[in-house]
Amino acid sequence: MTKTERIKVALVGAGGWGYQHARVFAARDDVELCAVAGRTEERTKARARQFGMRYYLDIQRMLDAEKPDLVSLSLPNMGHYEPTLQVIRAGYPLLVEKPLVFDTGEAQTLLREAAARQLFFAINFNHRYAKPVQMAKEAVESGRLGQLVFASWRFGGEGAWGGHPHANLIETQCHGFDMLEYLCGPISSVQAQMTDITGQGFSTMALALKFANGAVGSLLGSYDSSYAYPGTHRVEVNGTKGRIVIDDTVKRYTFHGVGQETGETWEAGYFNDHQREFHRTFDDHLEHVLGCFIRGAEPPIHASAGYRALALANAAIESFETGRRVEVCDAL
Repeated sequence: MTKTERIKVALVGAGGWGYQHARVFAARDDVELCAVAGRTEERTKARARQFGMRYYLDIQRMLDAEKPDLVSLSLPNMGHYEPTLQVIRAGYPLLVEKPLVFDTGEAQTLLREAAARQLFFAINFNHRYAKPVQMAKEAVESGRLGQLVFASWRFGGEGAWGGHPHANLIETQCHGFDMLEYLCGPISSVQAQMTDITGQGFSTMALALKFANGAVGSLLGSYDSSYAYPGTHRVEVNGTKGRIVIDDTVKRYTFHGVGQETGETWEAGYFNDHQREFHRTFDDHLEHVLGCFIRGAEPPIHASAGYRALALANAAIESFETGRRVEVCDAL
């Protein structure tokens, strides 16, 4: 594609987060949002009317009729595999939501089939594009923290029982695995504690982590809390020269040099609604996604990152079930 051509995009999924997919594409002058495929006529027709596009109740019929340049998928967490595989086998470049899937074999199939067709295959780990996260990444890479020693992730809110005993770990804490490795490098081993006391599967877990660079870490995740609580999300990365803290993903970034009681803080200013709103992290990620797509480059976050998060989740499950520390293997 050239920079002057509009990218023809078709959507799969007319649900709540599917609205965000429609919103970010519809807002762009370089995109023609042509159609949406959904499971129910009433909801899918309403979404199509909302954004001025055509609607279908069959993915293949949409692909055959529209022939899009890119397909964007946002489906219920447990329903990712078959529609994603269908789009891949039809030969279309795609952007998918997390989690990639819940099963390692299915994840390997998706990646293998996409690679065989040399398809652009992106996944939306949009937390990376929050301003505080970008600032944290720059601080780590520039050496402001020195040698990393420990890192922590805490994220908890409400969650609906989706039928999988490790739903929270796989579909939500995948952001935690991705974030910790994005900032601190590969996790080499995991040891886990989990509880099912609320009857929603193992909906709360605490993980002890070891990074390949020698640092240690922790991940605390829950569906037995509330997103209404202040400080529902916190990331801390501590090094020999300083410490960074991220509050509520988009709310605040803080850096302190070692021994310094005075630090540096970023918070979105009065008119900076864009960087204050969590949903806008998707807008910023999509800007990067489409830039790479137009240039024929690899996506900024390849779907293999979804496989990596699943590998870490599986290591945590194995650790909990066996009562021992588990070394992480992510070989495809």
